[in-house]
Order: sequence, then C-alpha cells, then structure tokens
Amino acid sequence: MRHNKDGEPKSFRLFGRFSLILFLSTSLFSSQSFSEFKNSQVKSFSKYKDEKDNAFNKYLKEQWKAYDVFKGTPLYEKPKPKEIAPAQIKKIKSVGPKISIKVHKVKSVEPKPVQKFIIFKEAKKEIIKKEISFDFYGSYLGFDMPTGIKKARFYPQNQKGITNFFDSVASSDYHSLIGDIKKVSTNMNLNDWGVYLLVLKISSEVHPSKDNSNLLSWFIFNKLGYAVKVGLAKRHIVLLHYSKKIIYSTPNYSFSNKQFYVVSNYSKGNVGRLYSYKQNYPGANKPLDLALKTLPNFKSNMKSKTLSFNELGKNYKVSFEFNQNLIDFMATYPQADYETYFNAPLDSRTYSSIAKDIKKYVDGKKAGDAMNFVLHFVQKSFKYARDNAQFGREKVMFAAETLYFNKSDCEDRAVLYSYLIKKLFGVGVIGVKYKDHMATALYVPMSGDSVKAGQRKFVLADPTFINASIGQSMPKYKSIRPDSFVIVK
Repeated sequence: MRHNKDGEPKSFRLFGRFSLILFLSTSLFSSQSFSEFKNSQVKSFSKYKDEKDNAFNKYLKEQWKAYDVFKGTPLYEKPKPKEIAPAQIKKIKSVGPKISIKVHKVKSVEPKPVQKFIIFKEAKKEIIKKEISFDFYGSYLGFDMPTGIKKARFYPQNQKGITNFFDSVASSDYHSLIGDIKKVSTNMNLNDWGVYLLVLKISSEVHPSKDNSNLLSWFIFNKLGYAVKVGLAKRHIVLLHYSKKIIYSTPNYSFSNKQFYVVSNYSKGNVGRLYSYKQNYPGANKPLDLALKTLPNFKSNMKSKTLSFNELGKNYKVSFEFNQNLIDFMATYPQADYETYFNAPLDSRTYSSIAKDIKKYVDGKKAGDAMNFVLHFVQKSFKYARDNAQFGREKVMFAAETLYFNKSDCEDRAVLYSYLIKKLFGVGVIGVKYKDHMATALYVPMSGDSVKAGQRKFVLADPTFINASIGQSMPKYKSIRPDSFVIVK
C-alpha cells in the first residue's frame, strides 16, 4: 500500500472525488436505454446463487486504496550481441557408442467434441443454436450466455460501476457457463495460458467494450479459482493476474507481497497508479502458471518446412511437419521464465519427422559425432537476429517456434538444441545463462570448455557459435562465470 506525504494511506471511497467525474458514452449501452439498464440493475440485487458472492460484494463496496506500479523486469541485464563471429572449425575426438536413433510412428489425434461445445469448421451449422460462437485455434466453439451476463454494464465508471456489474453477473445463471468452460478446457488440454485466452475470447464476444469485457473475465477467472483482481486507472478497468513466477517486461502491483501482473500490457508500457482492493475472491487463490508441460489438443492444421545447412562442403536437409494452430498459440505468450521454454515439448509429429531425417545422417556414428552433427544443424539452419530486430520486443521462442521462424537468437537455439539432444540421445543438458547470452552444456564424458553446476561438470555446447563443436565456448565467455543455469527436466 502506498501513502501520502503525511503518512496516511491513499484511499478510494465509493462516493469520493473519484466518482464525481461521470463519463457516459453511447457505446456503453449500445441499443439498451438508460431506464432498461437501471431496471436490470435493480433486478440483479436478488439473492446471489453463491453465498461467497454476498461476502465479496460487501467487500467490493468498502474503501479501495491506491497502488503504484512496478516496472516490468527485463529478461537480460545487457543487450545480446548484434553479431556473432563464427568459430574456427575444430575436429572433436570421437567418443561413445555407435548411435541408432529410434523413431516411433505417430498417429494424429484430434480433440473430440464435448456435448457440442466444440464443433469443427466443417460443421459450423451445428453450433448456430449457441448465443456466441467463434474459432479457437481451429476448433469452432459455442456457448450460451445468461441474461444477467449479457446485460451487465460498467456504469457509472467508478467503483460503484464495478459493484453494479458484479451484482448483475453474480445474480445470473452463470453456473452452466462455468461448467462449459471447464469441460472445453479439459477436452482441449488447455494449460493456464490456454484458459486465459479462452476466457478473454468469450468475454470479448459477449462485450465488445474493453471495460465490460475485462470485468466479465475477472468474474469468470474468480469462479474458475484463479486469483485475479481488477483495478481502476483513469476510469478504466485493469485486469490483474497473480503469478508466483516473474512475467518479464510486464507491469505489476504488489498485494500482501504477492505480485499481480497486467498481462495485457506485456511489453506495452506501464499502466500507472491504480485503485484496487486487497482481499481475493473467496477460494480464488490459484496463480497463473505459464508452464507448458503438455501441448493443447488443437485441431490439426499441418504444414511442412525444410531446413538445410552445409557442413564441410556437403549439404544436409531436414524436413518436418508442424501444426500452425500450435505456432499461433505460442505466439501469444508473454515473457515467461526460461524453464517454461526449455521444458515444453515439441508436437510428436514435428519431432518424429525431424528425428527421421537426422537418423539418416547420424546412425552408425559415435555418440559424440552424432551430438555434434545436431549442434551444427541448429547453428547453421537459421540466420541470427536479435528479438528486438525481429519482433520489436524480447521474445524467447519455444522449440517449435525456432524451427518455424527463419531467424533466431541465442536462447531460442539453446531451447531447441537442449530438447533435441535430450530426446534423441537421452543426455543430461542444462541452459547456461550469462548477462547477455545463453548457451547449453551437456553431461557427457568429453573434453573441452566446461561449467560446474552443483557437483557435476557439464561440457559447453553453444548453438549460436557457428562452426563450434562440443567443448568450444565463445572466447568472450571462457573466463566468465555464468549468471545461472536452467534445469532441463
């Protein structure tokens, strides 16, 4: 909580000076008249369907306080190198047993419809009966909306408007909607980020107004058990998600030493001071977890790509399939911690097709040579470009994204290489983080530059240092102790 100069806490009262400024635009009501809106609000004061809503409504009407923003933490302390000079080619000593990669056949599995909540594009007509419907990464979804949710409005544009909105939605028959969202989320194997996107999409379909949409999302998230708050900044609604881990480059606020992030403002600048409340909705304590341990079960939109690189005068090609719906989903991610990217899987069809081509080149080679071949594949198949030049912001890519894009930088290649090396060869690997660079290191009995993590020695392998073999570190980092290590499970 922030204080005035005299030490008194800054507060926001229901009918204080903040509420004296009323703003009304025709877009708030669309075709609904003021009298109709007023009547709908009066009706909403009927008994809530959930006793927790009674307690929370009373709390919403109490004194609010002013909170100052914390600037989003940047992922890197120093800018990454603009260019990286290639290494002198150095032959490594062949070690280990001869390799024979196993590639399992993969069957495509599509998400099954759940009581017609999920309807694929080929059968859109089946979903016409639903009040809202939309495409969600290849699947056509439909939901019915209770009247109280459709009529809820943020009016007036102050704390009172928030309680009015809450009264309307909490008095509605919302239970079926929450149940439908849970069923769809389970059926599509959505992680927290997938649920986040689904709820925001539903809310925006019901309420085109951003303020109303944010308030509906807030209500749904709380009913799903997520610790989500709303705040008021310049008479507009700000949605705040609790996360145990840092969400980088994202403005955030502290409530009882817990950080709540304005995820919608990732890499877009600060929101500034806002007014909000301290207490969570009863029972809604779940943090937003960005981990992607298993992939969402999206409808297939398979495409293919071929990567190629030259090695000692010979050209090698590696082709693979990828699901465009998964790539589009990953593109929406805010900047999570490194463990999220290093431990996310590849689509089984993507991995299988890559493994099949790599197998042609490495079967029969000794393990050291085979792992070195994969290192050179990652080094040479992409152009180097820093994220700001490519995306206009810092963006760590999932392994699937690194394969998809023609350009990448150090951590993107480290994520891809660590995944391939662990999956293809079963070798222990870690991410090696410097202030302005990311490499990997392998738990293998090979000679060369190394780092010590815990009690174990790992041999460096840098997927960005072109031509470098396992055991060759960039000269700049030979004498520098890494800032941290990323555990690859």
